[in-house]
This record gives sequence, C-alpha cells and structure tokens, in this order.
Amino acid sequence: MRERSQAEAEAEAVSSAGCVRYRLTRLQRLLSVLPVIMVTAFQTLLWLSGGSSGPLLLTLAMWAVLLLMGLIVPRPFGVTLTPSAAVVHNLRRRTIPWSNVQAIRIESLLGSRTVVIYEAGGRATRLRAPITGFLNWDRDFEDKFHTIGRWWLDHRGPDWFPVPPPASGGTAP
Repeated sequence: MRERSQAEAEAEAVSSAGCVRYRLTRLQRLLSVLPVIMVTAFQTLLWLSGGSSGPLLLTLAMWAVLLLMGLIVPRPFGVTLTPSAAVVHNLRRRTIPWSNVQAIRIESLLGSRTVVIYEAGGRATRLRAPITGFLNWDRDFEDKFHTIGRWWLDHRGPDWFPVPPPASGGTAP
C-alpha cells in the first residue's frame, strides 16, 4: 500500500478546518535568494583578501536587506482553497468562486510547471504556488495539483455547467 505524502497529510489536516493553503516551500524561497547569498559571500572573500572595508559594509547592508526581502516577500504567495472559492495570494489577493472555474491544468513556463485556473470569462490565473521545476523542485506538486482539482470538482456546486470558450477575434463565417 502506498504511504500518504506530506501534501495529502497536510491537506487532510487543514481541510478539517475548512480550507487548504499551499505556499512556496522553504527550499523554493531559499533558492530564490541564492544569487544574493553568492554575491555577498564573493564580496566578503574579496574584502578578506585585502579590499577596502568602506564600500563593503554598505554593500553587505544592502545585500542583507535584499536577502531578508527575498525570504519574507514570497512567503504569502500561493493559494487557499475554501469551500466556496480559491483565494489566490499574489501581489493582490483575488477570490475565484468555484462555480466560475472551467478548468484546472498544469502548464509549463520557462522550465517550471505551474497550476493554472481557467475561468468562465476566459481569464487564466497562473498560481505562484504550487510550482515545480529544475531549481524549484516540489516532490508533492502532483498531489497538490490533484487536491486543487478535487476541491474544484467537490465544491463547484450542482448548478455548474461548462461554458464554451470565448470567441476568437476573427469574424464568424
């Protein structure tokens, strides 16, 4: 018998409270600031080999601020699944009612796979989390995608019906 994944256990634990929340993993947030860490280490090594300390202190302070921002700012990004809607947390919070969702798919963009929610009006919303890719690996990505899809199917309501995609910009024959 297959063991339960961490994503399934997390989803069940939080779903008992009425919602499920997915964010970037700790490793994904850390990898987003890896360039800042590398540049800071390089500049420190230059200083230790005899460089001047004046610009170094200012530069290290700037990089420390960027590192903190890089670790803190992406934390709220993700999605919260509630019985009535998917609440997308990006720079602005957006609520997408399940009855308005037409499809949930996985799409690739720049080597990363993300979950995309398609709405009845033709709008596509790409979720910032869950995400997986070369340096953004999330081993529970597939389980998280299936959990989001199950929430949509379970909560879209009995009045839900498929809406044909919006017409293209061309003229009809």
